[in-house]
Amino acid sequence: MGVFSEFREFIARGNVIDLAVGVIIGAAFNDIVKVFVDQVIMPPIGLLTSGVDFSRLQWVLKPDDPATADINELVAIQYGAFINAGIKFIIVAWAVFMLVKAVNAIRREPAPPADEAPAPPPQEVLLTEIRDLLKAK
Repeated sequence: MGVFSEFREFIARGNVIDLAVGVIIGAAFNDIVKVFVDQVIMPPIGLLTSGVDFSRLQWVLKPDDPATADINELVAIQYGAFINAGIKFIIVAWAVFMLVKAVNAIRREPAPPADEAPAPPPQEVLLTEIRDLLKAK
């Protein structure tokens, strides 16, 4: 079996295509979450913290030299971007958790009510009727 035919067989499997669709939808969902965090969640948090823009928070290790305007010499740890990424992760994790929970609820079969006994199989019902007829004779 050649490499190309083996690769074609691998790609033709349904779960690989499902995975590809999931990755594409996940990338689109990432953009939605980015806008949601940056434009909806963080402005009120910034307002509550006296106008702090978390995405611009940083620890400057080496400041930029104003004499060399054409060269950026700023060295900084941008912990605000890390905070934003953490919030995005929590939102995505919550959305995935809710999706998995919904799928599991759909897959789960409802339990029979505890107060009702399950119906006997049809063979047993037929045998019971035959027994009752024989008793009557």
